[in-house]
Amino acid sequence: MNILILGSGGREHTFAYKLAQSDQCDALFVAPGNAGTSQIATNVAIGVTDFEAIKELVVKEDIEMVVVGPEDPLVQGVYDYFKNDKALQNVAVIGPSKEGAALEGSKERAKEFMIAHKIPTAAYQAFTAETLEEGQHFLETLQPPYVLKADGLAAGKGVLIIEDLEEAKQELAVMLGGKFGDASTTVVIEEFLDGIELSVFVLTDGKNYKILPTAKDYKLIGEGDKGLNTGGMGAISPVPFADTALMEKIEERVVKPTVNGLAKENITYKGFIFIGLIKVGDDPKVIEYNVRMGDPETEVVLPRIQSDLVTLFKAVASQTLDQQKLELDSRSAATVMVVSGGYPEAYEKGKVITGVEKIEDSIVFHAGTTLKEGEVVTNGGRVIAITSLDEDFRKALKKSYQNIEKLHFDRMNYRSDIGFDL
Repeated sequence: MNILILGSGGREHTFAYKLAQSDQCDALFVAPGNAGTSQIATNVAIGVTDFEAIKELVVKEDIEMVVVGPEDPLVQGVYDYFKNDKALQNVAVIGPSKEGAALEGSKERAKEFMIAHKIPTAAYQAFTAETLEEGQHFLETLQPPYVLKADGLAAGKGVLIIEDLEEAKQELAVMLGGKFGDASTTVVIEEFLDGIELSVFVLTDGKNYKILPTAKDYKLIGEGDKGLNTGGMGAISPVPFADTALMEKIEERVVKPTVNGLAKENITYKGFIFIGLIKVGDDPKVIEYNVRMGDPETEVVLPRIQSDLVTLFKAVASQTLDQQKLELDSRSAATVMVVSGGYPEAYEKGKVITGVEKIEDSIVFHAGTTLKEGEVVTNGGRVIAITSLDEDFRKALKKSYQNIEKLHFDRMNYRSDIGFDL
């Protein structure tokens, strides 16, 4: 079949890498793609939310499956757009309906869903500009640190954790005053949960599900988890502390009630559920839902899946996922993200990248790259992810770091302590 992937980052390059391995994949397109995807697929210069242009491409190239990478097109209803169009309704779309995508599109909606289906999470309240004073009083009832979340999509930067009460009150006013635009028209305040985080990924057809490998990513720019929030500086899979006992609790208390809750509410959901969890003592609690794969977690999760990804996705589309077996590589995977100098603040693009061809025994996933006059150059904050597999995550990381030494571009930066807390 002919397949289209929507997106341009490391996650989408990883999807392309896995889908291209299937003998069921005839032609592979990525919109808009990057320099890495151009080597294994056909890049098409279309934005991920330009549904009309996506439709034209799907019809023209006889595309039978669309794999949606980022959250924006899902929250804007790309699934529904396809299902409501006669020319597109038979195309398999891997991603939830707009109603399902609201679990990521609105923090408040996600919290309401968790409470309704008795899924363990932090206590919370939501506030708007009209209820700012009530929000500031609510902060006074909590113990520090204070967690403030922009309700809508804020490119992974809408969550603030603040130690000082007065600063938290001021920040609430700034957020409700438009700091994140429409995303912070509503702000969710919740109790801080103290523990260690992990991500659990679920592939579901709306009735059945498969729990994919666990992962842990590292969001802060600085060594030792300090500094500004980023889209993610690296990840490892599986998570060493996610033992059988914890995974059983996660499945019973979180995964099953989530999938069953979607079915009870008659929400069409054929795609990934990314469950951001925190282990508090011995118990899992949900921090947030995302409605797609994470980045850079995809770069460690997908390389460990040995099953044919096209077969799995076809089963998602036909709601026969229960008939598929999930084959996994028993080795650990680790990825390290190489980023532009200055990221996550101001950074320059267009820096020539050298040394990619020297990398051995690791997989190179392009994130923010493009081709310019035949050369691969930087085109984003997060530039390249280097993924390695080995018998444990430390050995895998060692491989990735040795290979990063061979890479070069002006003001290149990366964290040398991924996995430091494990």
